[in-house]
Amino acid sequence: QAQFVESGGGLVQPGGSLRLSCVVSADSFNTHVMAWYRQDPGRQRELVASITIEGNTNYADSVKGRFAISRDNAKNTLYLQMNSLKYEDTNVYFCNIDPPVRAFWGQGTQVTVSS
Repeated sequence: QAQFVESGGGLVQPGGSLRLSCVVSADSFNTHVMAWYRQDPGRQRELVASITIEGNTNYADSVKGRFAISRDNAKNTLYLQMNSLKYEDTNVYFCNIDPPVRAFWGQGTQVTVSS
């Protein structure tokens, strides 16, 4: 079974940047649309950004122009460059395929935006 391991989160001031990474331990990485999600407590996970195998991207309106998703198919790795971070970006970020599979949810990586 595939494992999705997120990293790169941390504490950053408003306006700062972070780069998240997600390593997928499965050859099927190269056959799926990949995505980043985040979840507020008590709410459904929100799709933040997705990227097709060919590199076509899609973003939630709240992050357009600030976040950039990318993938390295040779390394089975998904990235999320987060710039101009805002307080409301504070959350746990997860990677999964799109649409997500329950069995693929990992532990996520915490992003905290605070002064």
